Amino acid sequence: MKTLVIIDVQNDFIPGGALAVPGGDEIAPLINKLQEKFDLVIATQDWHPQGHASFASGHEGKEPFDQIDLDGIDQVLWPDHCVQNSKGAEFHPDLKTSRIEAIFRKGTNPKIDSYSGFYDNAHLKSTGLAGYLKEKGAKELFFAGLAGDYCVYFSVKDALTEGFNVTLIEDATRALDEENFKKAKEDILVKGGRIISSSEIKS
Repeated sequence: MKTLVIIDVQNDFIPGGALAVPGGDEIAPLINKLQEKFDLVIATQDWHPQGHASFASGHEGKEPFDQIDLDGIDQVLWPDHCVQNSKGAEFHPDLKTSRIEAIFRKGTNPKIDSYSGFYDNAHLKSTGLAGYLKEKGAKELFFAGLAGDYCVYFSVKDALTEGFNVTLIEDATRALDEENFKKAKEDILVKGGRIISSSEIKS
């Protein structure tokens, strides 16, 4: 079963949002068109409690994008974003959601960040996404969304580890930092993933 996994197309990651990804709003129309070509469409949603440990605002003297050690894990500190039930956590209004069968929320533990749609950053807790996909008979996963160098990349890595055939749809993804995204794409290829353009996907 051919499955589209839409990562974090949320207001806070769109230009004008708290943690804006350059060009993040450009991918919604493309993802809408892509949905029609897939048997199964699912989405992830960053869903942080107030005062999440990854927010720079909770660390005195620290600024967004500083890096700290958070319980043994390298943690980039972010502006407050995708706080549960806030406007910023909602899906971007241009994203069509009628074909999305399930939404997997991540980053809900206040003490640990969760870039991947599958696990938190310490791999302590699963979101249940891998089990859901396996039960559905999904073998081929195609990824799109935000941000390419963080949540999309970490989700792709975990999907490969879980044994799925994985493809990144490059033009349906945008990154916070293009240099980081370049390295991420190289790593995806080394680990056995594919990278294609949306025009290569047949109905």
